[in-house]
This record gives sequence, structure tokens and C-alpha cells, in this order.
Amino acid sequence: MIEQSLHWDDLRVVQAIAEAGSLSGAGRRLGASHATVFRRLNAIERRLGVALFERSRTGYAPTPAGEDLAATAARVETEVLGAERRVVGRDLRLSGTIRVTTTDTLLMGLLSPIFAGFQHTHPEIVLEVAVSNQLFNLSQRDADVAVRPSPTPPEHLVGRRVGTIAQAVYARTDGAADAWVGPDRHLGYAALDAWMAGQGANQRCRYRVDTMFGMLAATRDGLGRAVLPCYLADAEPALTRLGEPIPELATDLWLLTHPDLRRVARIRAFMAYLAEALSACAPRLEGQPGRPAHSSGRA
Repeated sequence: MIEQSLHWDDLRVVQAIAEAGSLSGAGRRLGASHATVFRRLNAIERRLGVALFERSRTGYAPTPAGEDLAATAARVETEVLGAERRVVGRDLRLSGTIRVTTTDTLLMGLLSPIFAGFQHTHPEIVLEVAVSNQLFNLSQRDADVAVRPSPTPPEHLVGRRVGTIAQAVYARTDGAADAWVGPDRHLGYAALDAWMAGQGANQRCRYRVDTMFGMLAATRDGLGRAVLPCYLADAEPALTRLGEPIPELATDLWLLTHPDLRRVARIRAFMAYLAEALSACAPRLEGQPGRPAHSSGRA
């Protein structure tokens, strides 16, 4: 008699293939080779006596049976992750690991010394920092805490607004270039794109880059003027701010976590520490460091 029971690993294989649409893509998600995924899928289909995917040159498309199993896998994964968060949420010790996600500019320009201060205060807590310009999925435990600029944070997360990030136009101190440095489309900065278009700056934009650090470096090296976060650019002696911060580009800074984790002692301690430290940084964030702003001239 053939054993027909399904295991969680079987469901994960089916879910990965359905979501990726290919064996190689599923293998990357599962950390397995193309051949291993192929063998496991064939074994599952033989055991169940049903085809779960239609094979074609363009990839793998789930059959009705495959769709059913993939949907079941997604439900099971949600339940397992939810149970994990609830269990972790009962941990009252000031020890363990906190995985934080933030942007490269916030980490290097603002957060690194704050993280260092927290670790000195709580040496039993390990910090793992994931640097990305994309908001990680806190529901799937990609990260425990996010420190992110956002006008509208996801509704399923909890936290607080911890500041406002001001931005202004900067250029080299030894001469304001007439050309502009702008964001590449991969940076996904629609508000800045719209502002530059409204100022007529796009016609004189001769250099684009997909990170704020890249824009900062280009401005410092004389490739043109650029809109930069004040907390980052005000610290650069080679740059001069041209005018006051731009109101329509001000962005809220949020400290976020998943509702199931907000009662975890180490998460509470970390978020309280960051909120207090970032509150003290408000003048820097808002572009009030005490350095004079020069007339911006024409855009």
C-alpha cells in the first residue's frame, strides 16, 4: 500500500513552485537544487496519484489540485508564523536577538551610534541589522523592528512616529553647479521626481543614481546640486545648503513592529531606547543644525 500522507515539507515544495513558477526559482526559495526540487515534486505526485502542475516551456502552472495544496500551504505557514510570534511574545527576558531593518542612509547617517549605545546598555541582546530600501515583511519575521521613512506605514504594524526628515538642495561649497543630480528610477522616489519636474530640474539633470549615498557622493564631487536629507548632508563640510528645507518633501520617520511582538521585553526596551534617542536628534532630522543656508538662486 502506498503511503499517501502529506508532510509540511511537501506543502512547502508545492507552495514554492506555485509562487515561483519554475523549479529553479523554487529551489532558490527552498535552498535546494533544481534536481532536488524535481525529484521531490515527482515523489509527491506519485504518492498522491495526481498531477499538481502542468509543465511547459514557460514554466510550471498549478493544476486545480496544485492550487488547492499551495493555498493550504499558505494557510499553514500563516498559522505557524503566528504561533511563533505569540510564543516569542511571552519572552520577558532582556536577552536574545532583535533583527532590525532600516535604510543605508539612516544607518550610516543617524542610527549606528544609537545602536551602539543600546548594545552597551543591554549587552545580552544581539542586534542583527538588515539594510534595505524595501520594507521587509514583519509578519513573516524577516525583521522584528523597522526604522523607516514613510508617509503611510502599513496598517498591520504598530509603533510610533519618531521624527520628521527634512530635505533641502545642496551643492559643493566651492561653487554651486548649475547641473542637477537626481534619483534613478530604481530608487523609486516618486515625490522627488515630481518636485524636480515641477522645478524644471530634470532638463538639467546629467547624473542619476539609485541610492541617496550615491547622490550625496556625486554632489560632493561636483557633478551638480541635489536634494538630500538634511541630517546626512549637513554633516558634510564640502556641501552647502541652498535655501531652506523643502516642505513638500518632508517625510515622517517611523519605528514599527508586529503587534504580536510589542510585549516582548527586549523589543519594548529597544523601541523605547530608539524613540528617546531619535527624539534628541529632532533638530538634525528637521534640518536645524545651526549652519547657515545660502540663497539657492534659480532652480
